[in-house]
Amino acid sequence: MTSVDKPTTAPPTPDQDARTDKAVTEAALFEAFGGVRGMVETVLPGLLFVTIYTINKDLKSSAIAALAVSLLLVVVRLARRDTVKHAFSGVFGVGFGVVFAMMTGNAKDFYLPGMLYTLGLGLAYIITTLAGVPLIGLILGPVFKENLSWRTRNPGRKKAYAKASWAWGLILLAKCAILFPLYWWADTTQLGWVLVALKIPPFLLAVYLTWVFLAKAPPPIDVFAEMEAEEKAERERKAAAQAGPDA
Repeated sequence: MTSVDKPTTAPPTPDQDARTDKAVTEAALFEAFGGVRGMVETVLPGLLFVTIYTINKDLKSSAIAALAVSLLLVVVRLARRDTVKHAFSGVFGVGFGVVFAMMTGNAKDFYLPGMLYTLGLGLAYIITTLAGVPLIGLILGPVFKENLSWRTRNPGRKKAYAKASWAWGLILLAKCAILFPLYWWADTTQLGWVLVALKIPPFLLAVYLTWVFLAKAPPPIDVFAEMEAEEKAERERKAAAQAGPDA
């Protein structure tokens, strides 16, 4: 085969690089936030609680059913050897809700710990962004293998994380602005169905805006690859130094 006949690989075009970056961003967001299965695990316990309570108005059976399905989701994850962080977080959230509601005897209190968590998380997104360390960057940095390099070495990416954190914070606070008045004024079933309805759409909006901001940002700096390259170079230097006197 002559040099003319040899196949050549063309370098990637800017459009191909952009598509690759977007695909990487989509995969990272899917991993970080649990994807479709994570959303199901988030919604199902609360949906089961409000459905049973709407039918029989019995706090105990509703709470037990919600906690049981949360534990079942963890068992399924463990049996399949999948990541269990989303399922475990669901168990803890449902567990706190069950304990709180059973202690007070008020079925609406099943939702209160989750609502307070949402409020705290929304404030955390805003406060950390104002402090120059946007929370979404702390969450996604390890997923993108960039850790905190975006803070000092990648200003465009830091700006994107700040925008995304503002989006998450404002969306969560807007959700709280709807739910907390209902906690005081509505009954348990009304609050429960509204809360279930508000589980997925705000989340999807926040994830979509995060994807939009990050897709337009500079690519992440892979600090893990840099460390591996440095370690490899250091090993080569040591090998060369040891071989030097014998050469």
